[in-house]
Amino acid sequence: MAKTNHIADISLEIARQLSDAEYMPEGLALSKRISEASFPTVPARMNFILMALCTRGTLQYSIDTNELIVQPGDLMFISERHIVDHYIASADYECLSIMVSTKFYHDFVQNVKNVSSLLLFSMNNPVIRLTPSEIQTYSNYYQFIREKMANKEHPYRTDLVKALLLSMFYDMSGVIYRVEQQGQKAQTRADVFFAGFIRLLEQNFRKERRVSWYADQLNITPKYLSEIVKQVSKRTPTEWIDNYVVLELRVLLKNSPKSIKELTKELNFPNQSFLGKYFKEHVGVSPSEFRRNT
Repeated sequence: MAKTNHIADISLEIARQLSDAEYMPEGLALSKRISEASFPTVPARMNFILMALCTRGTLQYSIDTNELIVQPGDLMFISERHIVDHYIASADYECLSIMVSTKFYHDFVQNVKNVSSLLLFSMNNPVIRLTPSEIQTYSNYYQFIREKMANKEHPYRTDLVKALLLSMFYDMSGVIYRVEQQGQKAQTRADVFFAGFIRLLEQNFRKERRVSWYADQLNITPKYLSEIVKQVSKRTPTEWIDNYVVLELRVLLKNSPKSIKELTKELNFPNQSFLGKYFKEHVGVSPSEFRRNT
């Protein structure tokens, strides 16, 4: 096969190809047979989050050129925007896969730390071996979420599924703790700076949105910070800053009684009009419309 520089996109619509998939158009799909999907034969960029517990067979693939092998009892995690290539599944490969759009994920996470802690962990641990107890926990959640997704007559189906997903992510955080206690793989210099950037961002995004400020705190140039953040995460620092601010606004508009004027001050926007334009640019609706519809 001739080499190509083309990178395809894999969307959540891939789940519609699967005979066993349970699908919600809001941005969620569960399947045991993701290997049935027609993956591109060229490198492909994920535009959704994938968690999958291997139950049978083996899978080989590369993520951002790193070669990985998945066997029964392994949990793999791929966050959106990363490049998947060389995907080869054995004939008997099966997994309990949960595919979530970024928007749907942001709809059920409760704060920005949930986003960054999972992201940082998965980048250093794209495949981890679960204990028998952890396998059972993941499998139980998978089955229960499928059952609730299938009940399309339930008046609170979407909210119930979101609550179960959030509960699963919190419950599975025990895996993160266990693996971190055992010691992560050695980090590169870029990994260390990226982790430092994310920690600073968590603490300061409500007041500080200048890339140069974060670079100064890390004692590196803005250009170098931009290069390493893009290299490690496939996003620019500005995109990360915007993601944190927009997610916080979404959470506050949904859950806080504070007025938009108060949120303008809390998140250090120059005025309410500026906040409104910023939010609409990233979300597609005004803050007041978003609040009315959630």
